[in-house]
Amino acid sequence: MGGTNPYIKTPDIKKPKRPFRITFLNIKKTVEVRLDHPVFGTGLPGSILDVAMGAGIDIDHACGGVCACSTCHVYIKSGGNSCSIPTENESDMLDLAPDVRPNSRLACQCVPNGEEDITVEIPSWNRNLVREGQ
Repeated sequence: MGGTNPYIKTPDIKKPKRPFRITFLNIKKTVEVRLDHPVFGTGLPGSILDVAMGAGIDIDHACGGVCACSTCHVYIKSGGNSCSIPTENESDMLDLAPDVRPNSRLACQCVPNGEEDITVEIPSWNRNLVREGQ
């Protein structure tokens, strides 16, 4: 399962007009997101979760990326102004997440528009150490 939740309104998303990068701090990996970047099908198309999964970076997402849990909780360290605005549904799910901060987002719902590069921190309690080899 992945993509969208049929019970919630899909947020307004601006598609990128130029290539950009998403850097995942904890695992020291940067993903180049091109305009023709393939969609992995997990979370909203072009979301941080979708890009990460397509690049082999595993972020836990128990609900399949449909904004029905908070397991894909991440921190946007820089570039947050170029991300889609959090919906009320995303904010409600973040209320269930541990250690919520002002820069917290659900990776499945956070879609960068490409206006600037993004830096993301995956909380240590949310990284799958076996699959990421750390």
